[in-house]
Amino acid sequence: MTHIDEARGEAHMLISSDRVEGTAVYNRDGNRLGTISSLMIHKRSGQVEYAILSFGGIFGIGSDHYPLPWSQLDYDTGKHGYVVDMTRETLLSAPSFPPESPPKFGPSFVQDVKAYYRGAR
Repeated sequence: MTHIDEARGEAHMLISSDRVEGTAVYNRDGNRLGTISSLMIHKRSGQVEYAILSFGGIFGIGSDHYPLPWSQLDYDTGKHGYVVDMTRETLLSAPSFPPESPPKFGPSFVQDVKAYYRGAR
């Protein structure tokens, strides 16, 4: 029997990363920005730090990957996807990388991502 959190209408509070990958991401205007391709998890804390958004291109071809701070994504049960407070233009200016050559996510890249999203609000 599945426990249902009636206040949220959710069957459970945890989700496997393979169910998050491929989930759509929308902006507050309802425009679909892309899909989550992977999650970046802090090795020591175990907390999800970033969702990597696949954005641009046609049918996923030619798209770039954009690390979005996990804290900026809100799950919308009506859309069955995540919603972020940003426009396509804001996202296009964000730090990104081609899927075939991901960065090392070292201190300078992480700092650039954090600085961008602090200023993009």
